[in-house]
Amino acid sequence: MYLDLNLFIDGQWRKAERSIAVVNPASEEELGQLPCAGRVDLEDALAAAERGLAVWSRTAPRERADIILRAAALMRERQEEIAQTITSEHGKPLAQARLEVIRGAEFFEWDAGEAMRAYGRVIPAAAGSKLSVHHHPIGVVAAFSPWNFPMSQPARKVAGALASGCSIILKAAEETPGGAVHIVRAFKDAGLPAGVLNLVFGVPSEISEYLIPQPAVKLVALTGSTAVGRQLTSLAARHDTRALMELGGHAPVIVCEDADVEKAAVSGAIRKMRNTGQVCTSPTRFFVHQSIFEEFKARFTERAASTVVGNGVEPGVEMGPTANERRLPVLTALVEDAVAKGAELLTGGARLGDLGYFFQPTVLANVPPEARIMQEEPFGPIAVLNPVADLDAAIAAANAVPYGLAGYGMTNRADYIDRMIDEVEVGNLSINTLEASLPETPFGGVKASGHGREGGAEGLDSYLTVKNVWHARSIA
Repeated sequence: MYLDLNLFIDGQWRKAERSIAVVNPASEEELGQLPCAGRVDLEDALAAAERGLAVWSRTAPRERADIILRAAALMRERQEEIAQTITSEHGKPLAQARLEVIRGAEFFEWDAGEAMRAYGRVIPAAAGSKLSVHHHPIGVVAAFSPWNFPMSQPARKVAGALASGCSIILKAAEETPGGAVHIVRAFKDAGLPAGVLNLVFGVPSEISEYLIPQPAVKLVALTGSTAVGRQLTSLAARHDTRALMELGGHAPVIVCEDADVEKAAVSGAIRKMRNTGQVCTSPTRFFVHQSIFEEFKARFTERAASTVVGNGVEPGVEMGPTANERRLPVLTALVEDAVAKGAELLTGGARLGDLGYFFQPTVLANVPPEARIMQEEPFGPIAVLNPVADLDAAIAAANAVPYGLAGYGMTNRADYIDRMIDEVEVGNLSINTLEASLPETPFGGVKASGHGREGGAEGLDSYLTVKNVWHARSIA
């Protein structure tokens, strides 16, 4: 059974005058009707968030942490129910959906601890003065989360806001609303005060254009495309509102000549097809030393082509459909453009079947730099394999895009690792693993991949203001 979908405003569930269908991308069947917030709903959510802020910002960090931890525990208890919802609306295999629920809970658990570690400091001063630094919640947060991780992506925003003492209005993805609804359910059951967490859905431009200019909104937090991020950052800047942006990526993988070819190729092919490639950190552009390129290409292609594709509820499925139909012509066009410009299509390249939004696991090789896919993030199950002469060429190719979210290196040479750390232009660099982040590490990008960080000790920075206090013991 799928969820009964509602808005959540001021501690209460509610419907709306308008609604849209939520569709199962594997079967194309309607799952339910999602209410779309109107102007009155948004006004109510903003007023509720202001009232919630007055309560929550004055709640002791330990009390905030206790409620967050209770909600996280409920999400863990409800793992199977939440995972079934995610697979129904997104299409990813149940095993991946279950892991997403745990990762979302971990974000809450980490930030709950950070709520009690948002320390200020005392600065040594001259006699007769005291200097200190204090942190305060920034205020009401307007947050926007994407469809590719229905539960863990909104979890990052909600965790940072609530741990910092802020209230939040979350606009979650209309294609995959269930994960956010489950988060709100857990916090309501955990005893979160009314108005602290509000959930809306609807026409994205209507919601952003209403909320962002409001004086009460002090932070805009988005995970989404670079194009949308630039629009919202520009709108926020016009109102002097802080922006936290986690935007697109086009992750390179540098495979050096000393790497274990079998492990690098197999792990790369498996990770590329995870979540149907709909991951902003998905390894996509593989730059492989020419001495091992043919072996790597053959093994990678073999593993990619053997990926078990199907409905995520079926046992053994490794890759589900794309989450929405509009991705299919985009992916097809990228493949056709690459082949027309001289790329070698090793496997896949087209829609799979005529029911559901399935796309074949696809591998392209020897792709010229002028092909669109060398600059455009595919956000789908397409990998690019290109040979390189040396590490210099690999780093140059890795950096030859406007994005800088995640990058990966496969080597055991310390000198190569040092060079990649120094020279690869990304916010997250992983060596000999294709995992890009953990709750305890700061996550975010450079260049066109955004600004600000979520997670780690830095994860609350965007949600807090910094106040310097200079206390002189007598009037000078």
